[in-house]
Amino acid sequence: MVPTRQLGKNGPPVSAIGYGAMVLEGYYGPADEEAALRTVRHALDVGVTFLDTADMYGNGHNETLIGRAVAGRRTEAFVATKFGIVPDGEPGNELPTGWGFALRINGRADYARRALDRSLARLGVDAIDLWYFHFPDPLTPIEETVGAMADAVRAGKVRHLGLSNVTADLVRRAHAVHPIAAVQYEYSLWRREVETTLRPTLRELGIGLVPWSPLGSGFLTGTVSQVPAGDFRANNPKYAGENLKANADRFAPFMSLAAELGVTPAQLALAWLLHQGPDIVPIPGTRKPNRVDENAAAANVRLDRAALERIDRLAPAGLATGQNLVG
Repeated sequence: MVPTRQLGKNGPPVSAIGYGAMVLEGYYGPADEEAALRTVRHALDVGVTFLDTADMYGNGHNETLIGRAVAGRRTEAFVATKFGIVPDGEPGNELPTGWGFALRINGRADYARRALDRSLARLGVDAIDLWYFHFPDPLTPIEETVGAMADAVRAGKVRHLGLSNVTADLVRRAHAVHPIAAVQYEYSLWRREVETTLRPTLRELGIGLVPWSPLGSGFLTGTVSQVPAGDFRANNPKYAGENLKANADRFAPFMSLAAELGVTPAQLALAWLLHQGPDIVPIPGTRKPNRVDENAAAANVRLDRAALERIDRLAPAGLATGQNLVG
């Protein structure tokens, strides 16, 4: 079984490896609902109980899927979801991205309340364990957003609050309104700037760090040689043009080190993250139960100082070529 970790100084205990459910919505290829349910339930079976979704994944479908997966097993699952990216028909403020389009974000208090009630209904739960604001709203003060989220905690609809894709300054301002248990941000050997820009602030305030895309959208599994048509990674500059081949060459020594240590590249990448501190809980996603097992096993991989130093030499910050996306 997967060991547990605490999200920050005063946050909740969760499985040391979580599960990111975005992958189940066809962004990485065709989706199969029954296979998705089997995968999520298998994650619970092996102790990967920290489940991460969002109201925008599949335009609400992903929350419904997670709700079905945890039905009858609610006490086994720690359910996290996010709000803020607005669906068609809802007002929002434009936030530029590196994907070639803008997200529409709404952090107004009235929208937060509507989004919460929709998420609770889709998930089929009385309370959300961890509720994140997905992206900062460029035109709404974070204090207003977090104030509405704090109201949800007082009402018993939410147990803990989180933020995603935010700056250190926004974290400080939000934390002054209500304690923040966790911040979600892209972090892996593929993208490491969080180490200097955000992580020090989170540790000062006692807030957990939840890396999204901890395997570089699959790159650090060592299994991605091309991106098929329709795959959302085609818009990721690190996968575009000659960058994918260049990055494969740059990370080849890391892949070789995994083989030398007797683990898979994914396990080494996840174990490296876990060794960056006890306040870090990555949430890799997969559509396959055997990959859930592979990822879960990373929680028990022990790396000595020599191995960690070798990884830092082989995959230093900035090694991957290609512009970073929003976040």
